[in-house]
Amino acid sequence: MAQAREAGLTAHDVDRLCRAGRWQRLARGAYLVDPQAVAPRRARIRAAVASAGAGAVAALGTAAELHGIAGLRQSQAIHVTVAGSAAKPHRRTDPALVIHQLAVLPEEVCAVGGIPTTTPVRTAADLILRVDRYVAVSVLDSALNRELIQPEELAAIPALIRGRRGAVAARVHLTEADGRAQSPLETRVRLRCVDGRVRPDALQHAVCDEDGYILGVGDLAWLRARIIGEADGKAPHSLPDAVFQDRRRQNRLANAGWLILRFTWQDTLDPGYIPYVVRAALLSRIR
Repeated sequence: MAQAREAGLTAHDVDRLCRAGRWQRLARGAYLVDPQAVAPRRARIRAAVASAGAGAVAALGTAAELHGIAGLRQSQAIHVTVAGSAAKPHRRTDPALVIHQLAVLPEEVCAVGGIPTTTPVRTAADLILRVDRYVAVSVLDSALNRELIQPEELAAIPALIRGRRGAVAARVHLTEADGRAQSPLETRVRLRCVDGRVRPDALQHAVCDEDGYILGVGDLAWLRARIIGEADGKAPHSLPDAVFQDRRRQNRLANAGWLILRFTWQDTLDPGYIPYVVRAALLSRIR
């Protein structure tokens, strides 16, 4: 809105342009001047944060989205934290904007694409207090795998969440985090195995031939039984080249005496299915 005033437009002029469809209102005081354009997600986030006033910061799921931390369910909501009572008016005027009142220190704020955002470690700390175990561990795994959070920073999170609601459960989630997981699906498969008492011996296990040539890398491995568990995400494994490479890799591993078990997201929704399949395979291979 400040830029509009600098151009000589009044609030009445801006309202008239919006009613005529020549401008699009993104958030309070933020507009897209091309009526045919579809505002990018990041532009909408930037507008929402700016509309919340000085000191507003993208937080929680929106901060995770900006940092590229995976594991959360997709949402169109834009989460912003502000100080004091400034939150209340925005809940009514901007439906997509969810305002929180978190106490965020200056050192816990960074910028992503020019948008003030909670740092990765603060974002993870806030999220694991609010989500279930599988989502929390997926978030932590993703942040570690992408090196957005270092192991020593993970160790500092208990101090950040001390005394906050959900801290007891969140501290347990921290002990289960493993940055070797390359996707939320891998995390979910691993946790199903842990819960079913068939914990894998290794993650991202490289199988080599006698000459040291890597035949393939398994997402999860049970070494004594020579079993590999694969988490087959729809997107990365459905492309023709990926299918071709997966089949060749599986054949190499099978020829080397390894059994390949493949699991999808749907498989993780049944608490007993993955442990049952792994346990049956272990029994058949160790006899």
